[in-house]
Amino acid sequence: MERPLDNHSASETGDGQQTPALRQAQGGRRRFGRRSLVIAAVAVPVLAFLAVLAWASFTSGPARGGLAVNDNTVELDAGGESAPEFTLALIGGGSISSQELRGRVVMMDFWASWCPPCREEAPVLAQVYAEYRERGVEFVGVNLWDNAGDADVFVQQQGHEYPNGVDEEGRIAISYGVRGIPEKFFIDRDGRIVRKFSGPMTADRLRLILESLLAS
Repeated sequence: MERPLDNHSASETGDGQQTPALRQAQGGRRRFGRRSLVIAAVAVPVLAFLAVLAWASFTSGPARGGLAVNDNTVELDAGGESAPEFTLALIGGGSISSQELRGRVVMMDFWASWCPPCREEAPVLAQVYAEYRERGVEFVGVNLWDNAGDADVFVQQQGHEYPNGVDEEGRIAISYGVRGIPEKFFIDRDGRIVRKFSGPMTADRLRLILESLLAS
């Protein structure tokens, strides 16, 4: 009667070397493990992006783009943490990065051309920027869930002279935890987020915040 092969004899040759079948199985497991890591690396940011969209759709109802529109001005917890780094492709060409802004007081505004509160405050942003641009202040507009052509026309119509770009994949919005538009982040000279607001802002409130940051 033949003896059944034990695990050792089934996986190794007589001299202790692995059989081709075992090598193939181990190689398959390694390839599967690498594929799993690649899939996870891609899936995590995608799922985060979809989560933001789902949250916005749930809270904003029929708003275009499915993103929450902030009609009322509310101050949110800024956290005081370092602002996430980014590189934004600008409307009209070129780009701007967070590294270039270090040493300045920065106001980042997330907006869309179809958003009524964004349209309402656009002249205010243009006016206040003109007053503070020579005092170490920079505004950066980040356009979300919009048509690039509409965003370009909007910027030209409003006469915005500060950098504006389109966050096509929403990566910057996700890294900043944006939940609606307009939403603003005030960043100090050391690159920390010190104030955060949802909704449109008045010129007087903008000036008070900028003066406070310039004085600190």
